[in-house]
Amino acid sequence: QVHLVESGGGSVQAGGSLRISCVVSGYSAGHYCMGWFRQAPGKEREGVAAITPGGSSTYYADSAKGRFTISRDNAKDTLYLQMNGLKPEDTAMYYCAADRSLRGCPWLKSYNYWGQGTQVTVSS
Repeated sequence: QVHLVESGGGSVQAGGSLRISCVVSGYSAGHYCMGWFRQAPGKEREGVAAITPGGSSTYYADSAKGRFTISRDNAKDTLYLQMNGLKPEDTAMYYCAADRSLRGCPWLKSYNYWGQGTQVTVSS
């Protein structure tokens, strides 16, 4: 019943910026932790950033700190990831994820609900 639909992916030159979005339906926005993950060809899925239900706390992977910003607009049922200073190694399929906050947020660990992914390609 929880559906996540991502958009905003595309191709960008190294050093450029991109903002991807994830619209969530089928849940009460204020009750879910959310996060962004990515997976590049030949690599394992890795966590990028996470945010608490109300957006008061965030967590970033070292690779994302200082360059990426996770945010949410619960009134629009939307999660965002602003990516600045993109590097070729950021090229990957990006997925948004959601989970209940009953036991606290999983941060960059496993989530129960996932989107279909949006491709981000950074050229040098």
